[in-house]
Amino acid sequence: MELELLVRHARGVEPAQLLLKNARVVNVLSGEVVPSDVAIVHSRIIGLGTYDAAETMDLQGSFLAPGFIDAHVHIESALVTPSEYARAVVPRGTTTVVTDPHEIANVLGLEGIRFMFDSAKYGPVSMYVMASSCVPATAMETSGATLRGYDLLSLKSDPWVLGLAEVMNFPAVIDADEEVLDKIRIFQDRIVDGHAPGVTGRDLQAYVAAGIASDHESTSVDEALEKLRLGMTIFIREGTVARNLDALLPLVTPANQHRVCFCTDDCQPCDLLDHGHIDHLVRTAIGRGLDPLVAIRMATWNAAAHFRLNDRGAITPGRRADLIVFDDLRAPRPRLVFRGGALVARDGALVGERRPVSTRRLRRTMNIAWDDVDFRMRAERPRARVIGAIPNSLVTAHLVDEIARDDGLARPDPSRDLLKMAVIERHMASGAVGKGFVRGIGLKRGALASSVAHDHHNLVVIGADDESMMTSARRVAELHGGMVVAAGAHVVAEVPLPLAGLMSPQPVEVVRAQVDGAISAAHALGSELHDPFMAMSFLALEVIPSLKLTDKGLVDVERFEIVPLWVE
Repeated sequence: MELELLVRHARGVEPAQLLLKNARVVNVLSGEVVPSDVAIVHSRIIGLGTYDAAETMDLQGSFLAPGFIDAHVHIESALVTPSEYARAVVPRGTTTVVTDPHEIANVLGLEGIRFMFDSAKYGPVSMYVMASSCVPATAMETSGATLRGYDLLSLKSDPWVLGLAEVMNFPAVIDADEEVLDKIRIFQDRIVDGHAPGVTGRDLQAYVAAGIASDHESTSVDEALEKLRLGMTIFIREGTVARNLDALLPLVTPANQHRVCFCTDDCQPCDLLDHGHIDHLVRTAIGRGLDPLVAIRMATWNAAAHFRLNDRGAITPGRRADLIVFDDLRAPRPRLVFRGGALVARDGALVGERRPVSTRRLRRTMNIAWDDVDFRMRAERPRARVIGAIPNSLVTAHLVDEIARDDGLARPDPSRDLLKMAVIERHMASGAVGKGFVRGIGLKRGALASSVAHDHHNLVVIGADDESMMTSARRVAELHGGMVVAAGAHVVAEVPLPLAGLMSPQPVEVVRAQVDGAISAAHALGSELHDPFMAMSFLALEVIPSLKLTDKGLVDVERFEIVPLWVE
């Protein structure tokens, strides 16, 4: 919109296009609710107060607030494309997301990132991208692509790219690894987001000194407060597996609330459709005693300020008309959503038809050397390292336990919740298979397999017997990616994810039903986890403590090295 025209409209010389009358405006800058009309021209708010307009909408005293902003999300974790993701989150008031597409980048590199851009084009949500900094996350995994500094430099000129995404390889930063520091240098004039679980003291000082500005991995107030004091913006995360909202809300005070935002990170369709998105975090925070105006500010202005998105996040003249309308300040449930001045959602549904998935073709990505896949393990010693899955956490325990043996082979023991786990390299058909044991998944029989395994997204399998593990793994490959539950030689449930082995082209409601079926099947086999597939997907992420498994073997994250399975 031409600046001269904007000024003329704001002065009332020219009439507005749309006037939202009788609103109670949530002013996140002054911290008050002010009765006012709001005038809009094209995508911009031109003023508050009395204006002439071609069209008037009477809000009849409803609250009007800025659209919500998710400060950090991996859209691929919703198992659908950005256009379908928008169908789930926009009706719940999210108008902007800041995404790190490192899931698909670890499979398809720049090709995958461009697919995400194409799918989001002309949609109802503003999708900003942070250039993926860790593809692969570390050298202790095999991914489908490698993005170096010069690859990321090619993204920097894109107006939808805001900076460098979460720098997960925090040991490399602390050790001044030149390749990682080169990526930070490229984006040192932009925002660089962090990922520093459990990092403290001088290591944290070094991490922050490198220019890293935020963290979403804190799990306690003490951890988050140390980071906040050093200048980091804290993203409070509430996703499907990692749920830190209750633990971190006591951090928020009137003095520091401006340095705290909300994010979902990884959230599956059932949670998005049943509970909501950032609106769910806002309602939950208010329900836990946070001032409604502070909660809404954390979901709007604070995120916009962190990412230097100066055109949104508040209801003031000149800013984008990304707006939500709701009726209860203590439990905001958007019934109208505007993006750029256009009504895009009403009463929980998008306005308009479902957009088709991007026509950009993606190559097949399930490349497995099956002749080399063998889940048998020789029992070299009586005891082995065991990954301890912890409910509602990405952190795992590093356990050591007695392993049952049969004819010299190690075997799982479901009666003690001790299952086999394998990670099969699926990008280059190298035949690499990492093997280990896990406790906390809870299967009594059968197996789970998935091509969603953060962040390398190799084929991860957990089971009570080798036959079930092989059945589930082979079926995932036949589907060109997906999630499978098997019992013996029989496939019990499946979720096809043929787009990079991460996403489905189907509507989000269809994918949700498939995921629900797979989770129910896993529960029937004994798992009591809320979402065992999401929990399983993070057991292969070797940048979050304490013990993880990749295709290259067991990783002790504290020591940041591959360690033997068997111990003395």
